[in-house]
Amino acid sequence: MSLDKLGDWRKTHYTKDITTKIVDKEVILGGWVRNFRDLGGLKFISIQDKYGERQITLKKGVVSDELFENIRVGYQYCLMVKGKIKAFNAAPGGIEIIPSEIKILNKTPEKLPIDMTGETISELDLRLNHRALDLRSLRNQAVFEIRGEVLRSIRKFLFNRDFTEISTPKIIGSATEGGTELFPIMYFEREAFLTQSAQLYKEQLSGVYERVFELSDCFRAEKSRTKRHICEIFMLDVEMSFVTMEDVLKLLEELVNSVIKDIRENKMDALKYLHMEDKTVVPEIPFPRYKYEEIREILSSKFGFDIEFGEEPSTEALRKLGEEIQGYYYITHYPMVIKPFYIMPTEDPKYSESFDLQKGMLELTSGGTRVHNKEQLTNAIESKGLNSISFKSHLGSFDYGMPPHAGFGLGIDRWLTILCGLDDIREAVMYPRTPDRLTP
Repeated sequence: MSLDKLGDWRKTHYTKDITTKIVDKEVILGGWVRNFRDLGGLKFISIQDKYGERQITLKKGVVSDELFENIRVGYQYCLMVKGKIKAFNAAPGGIEIIPSEIKILNKTPEKLPIDMTGETISELDLRLNHRALDLRSLRNQAVFEIRGEVLRSIRKFLFNRDFTEISTPKIIGSATEGGTELFPIMYFEREAFLTQSAQLYKEQLSGVYERVFELSDCFRAEKSRTKRHICEIFMLDVEMSFVTMEDVLKLLEELVNSVIKDIRENKMDALKYLHMEDKTVVPEIPFPRYKYEEIREILSSKFGFDIEFGEEPSTEALRKLGEEIQGYYYITHYPMVIKPFYIMPTEDPKYSESFDLQKGMLELTSGGTRVHNKEQLTNAIESKGLNSISFKSHLGSFDYGMPPHAGFGLGIDRWLTILCGLDDIREAVMYPRTPDRLTP
């Protein structure tokens, strides 16, 4: 089959624009064949673009004989269609396109590697192997429409509260938080690392712009093969000056509340496609707050989990906790021994001004008040077994009037997994990276 050339054709509309308001108008639409049926004297083609699908109807005697006889398409063929809009209640959206011309711009193999009809869902690893095709599915379109709304809504919320968006380096010379969960790289003749977090840079910049945020990738070299972990994560990092953890808790719950309101207002069709319209609901604020010691007591008295002081609850313990405390909630005042050097201790130095935001069993956010005194910070670095010389440039910024500050990091991919009701975090990422996946 020879392919048609684009020529001077250009799209005039997307599928979302094809409504009963423009009946009898001629349009040019472009997209991919999601489905087709040949009923003899009647042919239907479902064409899909980034916003959805519309029906093209070819009826013998209505369209030209040449077009009717010659049109042959397959699943996911790339088409452009010129035609008139007609109202038809039985068609998707109550509208159909009667074509005068159809251009076939590219074709596909007769058998596709994954099901694109929506009748079944192929196994996830198979879909990820063919991700550029898989992302065209209506299900994935719904997921990433919601992801886009999350990012737009976050920016709107923070800009309205005097935040400055920042960009920080992703290649660093030393560990942000210590530990071994780093990807080493060669930076010319010396070793460097992919960043775990924007933490140290956003702290420094909070001493410049006072309220800062970044939406960007971070990298964790954990060999975790679970449905909750990936190696390249997308984070919202927030830092505020002249505040403590209490101010951050209030801001974060308001942000979560506001973003979900925006999703429900602007992306309800996507929620409905994912059957999440009754599950992704606006949470009441303030969120419940539980101190670390209270969580230990709940897990011990109700479920028989004895969590040693200074230990994180196990996955199974968190699963039970999520059944007991549904919805969004905070766990605060973790032991200092399990927190990074930059976290501020409470008046009782065993505990920290820190918190996690949970949704059921899943941790979405970690945050807290930071140490802003240079001498105290230097001692904290060394108490963790780290070399303060490695943090010389960071510590230097604390010589110039660093204000009290606090912040958090929120995992967008995990949150999207919850908002969309996904079974695996890899589904929330266009091209996920795991210990076993470096392509596509």
